[in-house]
Amino acid sequence: MTPHRTPEVSDDERELVRRLRERDEDAFETMIRNNAPALLRVARRFFNNEQDARDVVQQAFASVAKAITGFEHQSRLSTWLYRILVNEALLELRRRRRRPEVSIEELLPSFDLNGKLAIDPIGSTADELSNDRRETREFVRNCIARLPESYRVALMLRDIEDLTVDEAAAAIGVTPNALKVRVHRGRQALRGIVQRELHAQGGASDMKGAPHAVHHA
Repeated sequence: MTPHRTPEVSDDERELVRRLRERDEDAFETMIRNNAPALLRVARRFFNNEQDARDVVQQAFASVAKAITGFEHQSRLSTWLYRILVNEALLELRRRRRRPEVSIEELLPSFDLNGKLAIDPIGSTADELSNDRRETREFVRNCIARLPESYRVALMLRDIEDLTVDEAAAAIGVTPNALKVRVHRGRQALRGIVQRELHAQGGASDMKGAPHAVHHA
C-alpha cells in the first residue's frame, strides 16, 4: 500500500487557513476571490444553467465556512474546495434525478471477433480538427455530458481541469488507483460516444479531431 503523502503547503496558505478558522471576513473574501472563478468553471460542467452553477458554488463556500475548523492540510486548500464543490454538485444532481447511475458498459467501444473496432475509427491527428473549433468543443461537451456522473467527473478533473491523479482522487474521495480506472474507462467510453455520434451524423470528415478537443472543452 502506498503511504499517504502530505502535500507541500505554503506559509501563506497556512496563514490564510488560520484566519479562516478564526472567522476573519477578509480571509473569506480572499479565499473566494482566489478560487471562485475556477470553481465556477467546474460547476458549469455540471449545470447548463448559469444561475444553477453559481448557486452550487455559493453552497460550496457555505459548506466551507461550516467545515473549515476541521481542515487539517491533508490536501491543499484548493483541492479541498474542489472536493466540496463536486460533492455539492453531485448532491444537487441527485436531488433532481432520483435514479441510479447508468452503466458505462454500453458506452464503451465494441469490437468484432477479430479484435477490430465494430465502428471504423475516426481520424486521430490534432491537425485534422475542424476549423470551427467552437462547434467541435460544443460537440465534445455534449458527448462528455452523456457519461455516467462518476466517470464524467473523473474525466473532467483530470483532462479538463488538469488536476494530478492524487489531487483528482482527493477531490472525489477515492484512491488514486480507482481514479485511474475511472479516467481510463471514461476516455474509452467518450471515444465510443464520439465515434457513434459521428457515424450516426455522417460527419466524421468534419470533426475528425473531436476526441482530441477534450482538453479545450
